[in-house]
Amino acid sequence: MNPAVAARSQQLAQVFEVIGRTRMAGIPILHPGLAVEAIGFAPFDANGNSALGILLTPWFMNLIWLPLTVTEVTQRQGETTVREIGGERFEFIGAEETQFGAYELCSLFSPMFEFPDQATARATAQEVLDTLRRTPAAPAPLLDRRAFLFGRGPVGAQP
Repeated sequence: MNPAVAARSQQLAQVFEVIGRTRMAGIPILHPGLAVEAIGFAPFDANGNSALGILLTPWFMNLIWLPLTVTEVTQRQGETTVREIGGERFEFIGAEETQFGAYELCSLFSPMFEFPDQATARATAQEVLDTLRRTPAAPAPLLDRRAFLFGRGPVGAQP
């Protein structure tokens, strides 16, 4: 894993571990069998300025767009940005934690009670990321009716 991505995603997880022990303590939506974990963060853009991964907590699973530098500004807190990932469009909401900085989130699951354990939640998160990171399949070449009937190739193909 890219060292900058690893450091930043682990910092995010540490901030949310503290949030879980403090601000979220005693709130009934916490799944007692789950823990905070940063899953599958990898560079997201060609410039290497951001990463994409999933933050799993006892109260949510979010797709996270993560600037790799604290000084990089996302949109304002609460504003949305549409990002294309894996050929799909997702709405991300701007967020900020004082001790961490700005990031964007796209909610996948909340609350988390449908997951029996950490391993199942982690596997689900990884499957989501694997699906989003697959290169969209190229559309099948068009065949005109005559080419199909006579066993020729796609429209415009040379014999």
